Amino acid sequence: MCGILGVVAKGPVNQLLYDGMQVLQHRGQDAAGICTAEGNTFHMHKNMGLVRDVFRTRDMRNLSGNVGIGHVRYPTAGCASSSAEAQPFYVNSPFGIVLAHNGNLTNTDQLKQDLFRQDLRHVNTSSDSEVLLNVLAHELQENVANCKLDEAAVFAAVAGVHRRCRGAYAVVALISGYGLVAFRDPFGIRPLVVGRCQTPNGPEYLVASESVALDTLGFERVRDVEPGEAILIDRDGNLHSRQCAESPSLNPCIFEYVYLARPDSVIDGVSVYETRLHMGELLADKVKRVLPDTEIDVVIPIPDTSRPSALQLANKLGVAYREGFIKNRYIGRTFIMPGQALRKKSVRQKLNAIGVEFKGKNVLLVDDSIVRGTTSKEIVQMARDAGAKKVIFASAAPPVRYPNVYGIDMPTRAELLATGRTDEEIAQEIGADAVVYQDLDALVEAVKQVNGGIQSFDCSCFDGKYITGDITPEYLAQIEAARSCATGKDGENQQLDLNLSAGGD
Repeated sequence: MCGILGVVAKGPVNQLLYDGMQVLQHRGQDAAGICTAEGNTFHMHKNMGLVRDVFRTRDMRNLSGNVGIGHVRYPTAGCASSSAEAQPFYVNSPFGIVLAHNGNLTNTDQLKQDLFRQDLRHVNTSSDSEVLLNVLAHELQENVANCKLDEAAVFAAVAGVHRRCRGAYAVVALISGYGLVAFRDPFGIRPLVVGRCQTPNGPEYLVASESVALDTLGFERVRDVEPGEAILIDRDGNLHSRQCAESPSLNPCIFEYVYLARPDSVIDGVSVYETRLHMGELLADKVKRVLPDTEIDVVIPIPDTSRPSALQLANKLGVAYREGFIKNRYIGRTFIMPGQALRKKSVRQKLNAIGVEFKGKNVLLVDDSIVRGTTSKEIVQMARDAGAKKVIFASAAPPVRYPNVYGIDMPTRAELLATGRTDEEIAQEIGADAVVYQDLDALVEAVKQVNGGIQSFDCSCFDGKYITGDITPEYLAQIEAARSCATGKDGENQQLDLNLSAGGD
C-alpha cells in the first residue's frame, strides 16, 4: 500500500505536494519522493524515511514548477531497504516520463521478459513500478506519430498498459512538456480521486489516493477516477478523460474500509467513517448471537482504527464504552518493524493500559482485524495484567486466511493466525476467553449501506477469490517461497508484518 498525489496548479506545487503527502503518510512510512516539472525539466528528490525527514528546505527550493507528483511508500515488492526503489521512477524515452504507483502487478516476471526481449527496455530494480513505467513508455512510443504527442496517443498508451498489465494499480505520471496523466486498473482495486480548486487564474487539479488530501489542501472533490479510466491534465490546465479499458468493473479493495484508509476519507462514494460505524453495529449482532449468555461490562477499542466500530458496538449492546489504552504516538507502526522480539517490545512501548477500566471487569476488546495475532496476544495479556476478569476479543473484519497480492503486504498463509484454526483455537492462541469475527457478508453489507451502487469488492484476503482471475496456487507458492528466501529461515529478519492491532491512522 502506498499513497500517490498529482497536482497541476497555477503556481509552485512543491508545498502542496509536501502537505498532501503528510496527510497520506498513513499509507506508507518507508520512503517518500517528489518530482516537479518546470518546462521540459524534471526536478526530483526522494529517499528513505518519513516525509518530514526526507525533505529539507534546500530540497523544497529545488523542486520548482507548477506540475508535480508525490509518493509515500510502504513496500510490497522489491527491496524494502533500498533508496533506489523509492518513487517516483524516471525514464528518458520517449519525451521523459516520471511515474508513481500504488498497488501491485501480478504478471511482473512476464512483463520483465517482454520488456527485455521485445521492447528492448532495461529495468534496473526489482520494483514492479519501474516495470509499469517502462510498459507505459513503450506504449506511448508505439502510439506517437511523427514524434508528435497528443491526447489520443496518451489514451492509446494507457489502453496498451491495460492490455498488458495484470493486478492492481493506481498511477500518476508526468510527461515532459505535456502534463499529468493519472489512471486506474480496469478492476478499480486501488483508490484514486480527482479534485479541483477554482482560482482567479483558472482551475487547479489534484489527483490523490484518498479524498482527505483534497480536503486539507482546499480542493473540492469532483469524483473518483473510474476503473480503466485515464485522466489527462495538460500544461494549460485543461482536463481530458477517456475510458481506456475494454471491460472495466468496479471492485474496490474492502480492506481499505477496514483499516488502510483514513476515517475522514471518501472512497468510491463511500465514507470510511460511516462504514466503520456500520461494521460495529453488525458486529454487535454477531456478539449477541454467539455469546448470548456472556456478561460484558465494558467495550474498549484498540486505538485508533477500531474506535468507530467499538463505539457503535457498545451503543447497540447497551454497554459502557471506555478508552482503556493510551497510545504513544512517537513510536513507529508495529507492522513495519522487522523481527518478532522487536514487534512485541514495540506494542508495550506503544500502548499502555488504564488499570481502572480493566480491574475486575469482563472486557470486550475491539480491533479492526487480526492478521498474525502477535500484537493481539500482547494486548490480551496487557488487559489481564491490568486486572481484567474475562477478556473477549472481537474483530471488525472476518478471519484473514489468504495472502493479498494487490498491494497489501501480508504474512504467508502459514503465518496467518486464522489459517487452519477454529475460533476457539484462535482464542486459545492469543489468550482470550473468546474470539468473535465479523462475517464477510456483514462486512460487505456495511459498505453497501453507504453506497449500494457497488456490486462487487476484492475480498481476497478473506475468501481467497482473486478478482483479476490470474492468481493460481503456483503463483501463491512462488511469492511465498520468495518471501521465505528473503526473510531467512525464521521468516522474521526482514518480514513486513501487517499486525494491524495497535496500528492506527
